[in-house]
Amino acid sequence: MNELWANLESGSGPFLATPTDVLLSLLLAFVLGQALAWVYYATHTGLSYSRNFVQSLVLITVVIAMVMAVIANSIVTAVGLMGALAIIRFRNMLKDTRDIAFVFCSLAIGMACGSMRFSVAILGTVVLSAIAFYLHKFGFGSHEPHNAFLRVRTAGPVGDGSEVLDILGEFCRQWVLAAANEPGKGQAEYTFHLQLHDMRRNPEMLDSLQKIEMITDLDLTLQEQLLEI
Repeated sequence: MNELWANLESGSGPFLATPTDVLLSLLLAFVLGQALAWVYYATHTGLSYSRNFVQSLVLITVVIAMVMAVIANSIVTAVGLMGALAIIRFRNMLKDTRDIAFVFCSLAIGMACGSMRFSVAILGTVVLSAIAFYLHKFGFGSHEPHNAFLRVRTAGPVGDGSEVLDILGEFCRQWVLAAANEPGKGQAEYTFHLQLHDMRRNPEMLDSLQKIEMITDLDLTLQEQLLEI
């Protein structure tokens, strides 16, 4: 039992890294972390971009590689590290599940570099980057038609047969009057929930609505963008 405990404390086993190996793993983690961060930067399409998050992807990859080098095959060190990390409370919330996926990619690459599995780290980074570019290029998972909210302020009430409703019927697959405010004095405000045929025709639809004399102001908000704020 004493011999087994001594082996656990000394970290003897198949994974014994030299200082050169550790330095190589950290440098590779730094390079691959930057590659992953550039992929995230190039494929990001949301509104909540964060420069600090991109830098964190690089740092996480290097830190995890260092953690793997510290743990090596020592169970005692691993348990002690788990106890130390349990004290830390991470309160930063990621709004986008895609950001969480990139964090896990960074963790996996760092673990591969720190455990000296360099081929796995490099091939994994290449494959993950290719998948990210594929999903971005072909818009995988995009939903058509796009949903939107249209807020219209008019100089009078909008009734059946109005030009506003005719234009909405032309550019939208379907629309629903979500809210209406008619306080009187010739002013009114309406909010429509739209399902657009083609987002590329949004400027044409807005231009047609602005030509109506009774409209004093209008605002179009895409639901996908609203959810990302």
